[in-house]
Amino acid sequence: MKGVPIEDAILQVLGSKRIPSSSSDKQRFRLLLSDGKYFISFAILATQIDDAGVSGEPSQYSIVKIKKCIITMISNVENDNKPVLVITEMETLASGDQTSKIGSPVRLPDELMKDVKNNVVSSTTSSIVSNVNSPHKNQIDTSMSIQGDQNISSTTVDTNVNSPHKNGADTNIRHQFTHPISSLSPYHNKWVIKARVACKSSIRTFKNFRGEGKLFSVDLIDKSGEIRATMFGDLVDTFYNLIELDKVYYVSKGRLEFANKQFNSLKNDYEIKFTPNTIVEECHEGAESVPQTSYNFVSIDKIADIEVDTVIDVLGACKSTSDLQMLQSRSTGRDLKKRELTLVDQSNNAITLSLWDTEAETFDGSSQPVLLLKRARVSEYGGGKTLSTNASTLMKINPDILEAYRLKRWFDNEGRSQAALNISSGWVGDSSQTQWINLKDVHEMGLGHGEKGDYFQVFATILLYRSENGIYKACAKEDCKKKVAEGNGMYHCDKCKREYPNFKYLLLGSANIADWSGNIWLSLFSSEAEKVLGVSSQAVGEAIERNPQALAEFADKAHLKEFLFKCRTKMDYFNDENRLKTVALRVDPVNYKEYNSYLISQINELLN
Repeated sequence: MKGVPIEDAILQVLGSKRIPSSSSDKQRFRLLLSDGKYFISFAILATQIDDAGVSGEPSQYSIVKIKKCIITMISNVENDNKPVLVITEMETLASGDQTSKIGSPVRLPDELMKDVKNNVVSSTTSSIVSNVNSPHKNQIDTSMSIQGDQNISSTTVDTNVNSPHKNGADTNIRHQFTHPISSLSPYHNKWVIKARVACKSSIRTFKNFRGEGKLFSVDLIDKSGEIRATMFGDLVDTFYNLIELDKVYYVSKGRLEFANKQFNSLKNDYEIKFTPNTIVEECHEGAESVPQTSYNFVSIDKIADIEVDTVIDVLGACKSTSDLQMLQSRSTGRDLKKRELTLVDQSNNAITLSLWDTEAETFDGSSQPVLLLKRARVSEYGGGKTLSTNASTLMKINPDILEAYRLKRWFDNEGRSQAALNISSGWVGDSSQTQWINLKDVHEMGLGHGEKGDYFQVFATILLYRSENGIYKACAKEDCKKKVAEGNGMYHCDKCKREYPNFKYLLLGSANIADWSGNIWLSLFSSEAEKVLGVSSQAVGEAIERNPQALAEFADKAHLKEFLFKCRTKMDYFNDENRLKTVALRVDPVNYKEYNSYLISQINELLN
């Protein structure tokens, strides 16, 4: 507690108390810690500890290893600075049920901590305080920051006209100890982060009751996490040309606010709002220590089976570009600019990407570049799948990565001249381009035996909705649908590599549908199963908690209902054998006008 670096300190948890957090998947705890001789009650287990592998609240008497921590100061009621131990990475060595209280520790006397301010904290530590019970929680002293790399050269921008550095004096922000992004909170206002720009939005204009304005945002990453920073008004002019994609910067004196999850899907409770006092310096040396942006690319042929509103990473070659279209928003009357691109990849499938406004106006597809999209949103139009961008989407043209060079080589040698299957075309909901079939035709026409699978639509009746194993507990993260494993009161997601204190219910639909010619089993996405049952997945799950037969009762109400099923069928290898798997990509109430048009066209064919 004097601030002397201690590597891998082993302590015992005598008690803990949860500190409220704004996010359902974040946790913080105030701990009572003992070394066997003394104990302290001012210890905080910080937000990002979940990423370090700790599952929920530490149990009483558990033995833990403190891997990363810092001593920071907080003012108490008497306005005295109180040292607080903030833990940012901790490992549980033994659970509380394996041990008992060790020794007879007494409270650590204040006089043993009187020299804490004079000591230097290890460079592997970070600082954060969120003492919600303190009446002076915003009075935080971070004077214990350490010196950084003295040889780093950088460019400084301080937008405060009253700043003592306004005439070009070095702010020395780069000489201060840098804090991990995951340690930032509104309760700690003296921080410096060293982060890479993973995404940079275009300048967007808006209008509200205060008048018109403009903004842009950047997504910043370091080893500990990610956070969004947003600039408004005159700060847009100051920073837009200064901050460049993929470069590393020191950032300080921004205001931390709770993130608006309606527009911000990053894994952080907070976001940074730049102010006139905000300082930004480019890091020219040591930037390699900040990780590069990582991608999890989904091939275009797989997007056909992905649910709408899922956020994915995509790499595609721009095969064609439409002319710029001028539109008008129905809701606001605002003039819009739109351009549609057709992307292809080695799966020889194509998909439409819509660009809007500035991106649409400035995009040049004449050279047929390779596009990288991070956090693109899967949309649907006319039954086909499309891609759209938003403020969170990163788009790179001809990115300098190995996958892009491979795609470019394939496109130049084969892809440019080949006809691709366009999963954005109106193969559903458009009788001129899709297959209206009877269910017996699925077998008689041999659908699904090709490499890409086949699409069709059919007017059919629910004969049986299977209720067994029809729901599961999924990851709490909004755009993740992975099944979680439950243990110790927490829910682990293998895909996100994280543990959450809660989960969400998702339906796993399976139904037998029939028309006059036959019947077939098909699977349904959770969103489409909700349409069939007429109730949300969460409502079904909560009903099952009260009544285990609830799903069967919902299923009974769905029997004999009629829908228009828009499906994809393909041979699937399962349990050492091939089987035909059919997925209902979309379920809609029957549009009788459209269906009657189809029947009339069939009658006319017979008459001719």
